[in-house]
Amino acid sequence: MRLISICPSNTELAAYLGLTSSLVGVDDYSDWPEDIQILPKLGPDLHIDMDKVEELQPDLVLASLSVPGMERNIEELKKRNIPYVIVPNPRTLTEVGECLLFVGEVTNTSDRANQLFKKYNDILENYQSLSKQVKKPATIYWEWWAKPIFSPGAGNWLTEISKLAGGRNVFDNKIEASVQTDWEEIVHLNPDVICVIWVGVRKEKVNPKVILRRPRVEKIEAIQNNQLYTLDEPLFCRPSPRLLQGLFKIASILHPAIYPQYNENIDPLLDEMGL
Repeated sequence: MRLISICPSNTELAAYLGLTSSLVGVDDYSDWPEDIQILPKLGPDLHIDMDKVEELQPDLVLASLSVPGMERNIEELKKRNIPYVIVPNPRTLTEVGECLLFVGEVTNTSDRANQLFKKYNDILENYQSLSKQVKKPATIYWEWWAKPIFSPGAGNWLTEISKLAGGRNVFDNKIEASVQTDWEEIVHLNPDVICVIWVGVRKEKVNPKVILRRPRVEKIEAIQNNQLYTLDEPLFCRPSPRLLQGLFKIASILHPAIYPQYNENIDPLLDEMGL
């Protein structure tokens, strides 16, 4: 099967299912696994070059509606009669796991998908159990855009990850997936930990001084206790099983005496599966 992925999380789902060798093209933002770096790049997810897609003669395009504006890709795929599926847009960790089952079904890799899905849920259950050992959850402010300030609310998996890691998202009382706020509110909420994951920005491009220059920043517990972390955005902001790596990382930061030490060279899902 000749596959094309036009969304980073879809590329990652395909990789978990052992389909990297079936990919013949990906969007510009797809950067994992390393094997895909040699593939033709088809443009950013909102501006996919459909002429290139058509030239590659895919048997199936893994499309998405996870970002406003992606509808144009779907319309163009329809117009050109290019076979495609729309991978569901998950909001919870369970739904992320279910995306494995969906892609497994449409690519005839259901056996592996079912194995991965079971192990994925076993890992979540283990972290749920570990989280019960935490006596005092750490309050976390997740910043995923700086100007204007946006942070995840209850409708995003980062609230779930926070809880499983022995923490609490300071915006878990907001039902929406994305909360627009201002710096004064963050100072008032006074989080124990600040995690910076600007969407679409590589970790090394994030300048913590942007936050440290803000008014009254020194009043915040996280700053006083040196608990400002710049993290790898792909491990927290993409709806793929790599979120487990994000969970492992933040849990080991918050409560190293309770949770396993994080190893960036080990993917918990693939390692546990022996894959």
